[in-house]
Amino acid sequence: GIDGVKWTIGRYDEVRSIYTTDLFNGGRTVHVGLDLGGPVGTPVHSFFDGVVFAVGYNSKSGDYGHTLVTKHKINGNDIWALYGHLDEMTTNSWNPGDSIETGQLIGRFGSEEENGGWPPHVHFQLSLIEPEGFDLPGVVHPDDREWALSVFPDPRLVLGPLY
Repeated sequence: GIDGVKWTIGRYDEVRSIYTTDLFNGGRTVHVGLDLGGPVGTPVHSFFDGVVFAVGYNSKSGDYGHTLVTKHKINGNDIWALYGHLDEMTTNSWNPGDSIETGQLIGRFGSEEENGGWPPHVHFQLSLIEPEGFDLPGVVHPDDREWALSVFPDPRLVLGPLY
């Protein structure tokens, strides 16, 4: 890794068997975001100019923990981005309507104690549909895969070819 740090990537449209908490109802296995893993406190930056849409804490075991949702206009179309598994300072630092700029520091990777119980990482997910508050289904049932891929585009469209 870079400077001896272990970095990980959890892929978009990847089928996973790790989702075992009640939150996933035993059938949701298709990951529709992109996970970037690294040390607690790793900085997270905005991919584009926009505004904070929603911010909050998803408290269930296996959920996002501290979460920030941003809203952007790209080619005249609204698109939302969810950043999950962040630290408490992130959710305490933002309010809906706050402006953000491309590359701006918007949060940091949270610890397992504050990020839903996961190894430190950010779940980054795009959405063409307006989220209900500070949540989006980051993992869907295989029967819902086609629909999910149509409304939650591949994050590499804005992050670049990470894999």
